[in-house]
Amino acid sequence: MRAAETIASLDEIRDLLKALPQADEEAAATALKRQGQLTKPAGSLGRLEELAVWLATWQGRHPPVVERPYAAVFAGNHGIARKGVSAYPAEVTAQMVQNFIDGGAAVNQLCSLANADLRVYEMALDEPTGDISEEAAMSEADCAHAMAYGMMAVEPGIDVLSLGEMGIGNTTVAAAICHGLFGGEAADWVGPGTGIDEARLGEKVALVARAVERHRDALGDPLQVLCRLGGRELAAIAGAVLAARMARTPVVLDGYACTAAAAVLYAIDPATLDHCVISHVSAEPGHKRLLARIGKRALVDLGMRLGEASGAMIAVLLLKAAVACHNGMATFAEAGVSGPGDKT
Repeated sequence: MRAAETIASLDEIRDLLKALPQADEEAAATALKRQGQLTKPAGSLGRLEELAVWLATWQGRHPPVVERPYAAVFAGNHGIARKGVSAYPAEVTAQMVQNFIDGGAAVNQLCSLANADLRVYEMALDEPTGDISEEAAMSEADCAHAMAYGMMAVEPGIDVLSLGEMGIGNTTVAAAICHGLFGGEAADWVGPGTGIDEARLGEKVALVARAVERHRDALGDPLQVLCRLGGRELAAIAGAVLAARMARTPVVLDGYACTAAAAVLYAIDPATLDHCVISHVSAEPGHKRLLARIGKRALVDLGMRLGEASGAMIAVLLLKAAVACHNGMATFAEAGVSGPGDKT
């Protein structure tokens, strides 16, 4: 993969998308064979079995490991926030970034529990993107730069990459991206976000509808949708997903905004998200609709809507459980237990 810092255009991103590594079928077959030998009825560990095989497939090795999980949280500010689409002011983005640095956020506690590294990436917080209801969020060059920045977060040696975001107004741009990519009505994709009242929710729906209509000429190109309707932190997430695929690093996506960012790549080619799992179903109503649209089933539904990779880190704990069972359980032969079909 070419050095991310040299990427300067969306055409270069498109070129990378044409040559994505495929699943490691040998590692997958080895993992499936071991699953069939473990001391349990076939399929009795449910999705934990699927996760162990998925990890081996995209790590390209067997046994799979989750010894170095890594959480990357991208933070950006949005011009649309000036329209009152959130219950919180835009300065909360920078304040929460400091909270992450100080160790006081939910994701800090979950990373500690999962023994995961956490990195927070600030993206020009003092320069919000354009108000998408009036202008493009980013130029093509700015969007490409943000994607390249996200790509650089994929460091060597990571076992699994958890992605999240922080940015006041980002459920609005997530809804706009989904509406732009997948159609329907604006109301299908818009929710209360941080907890706005019904009156402001109606205004938020109207702003998303106006934004998508303003940029209708770009809707045939998913990367242009990201440029016009997205944000720097969401572009960075899309870049990180792409770089992780190039590096054969499995990805855990967080909630609505994070999934919307990844959905840009799905809209180009659905196979680009084969190395990704969705951690949880956000309480933001558009997330369920989005998951159905991209054919992904989340691991848990805890009614969460915090962002900041909090759901993704809970999913890492499930990945650890999947690997512990897959790698540590005895086989029927090792335990002296009769397997299915054995005659006594």
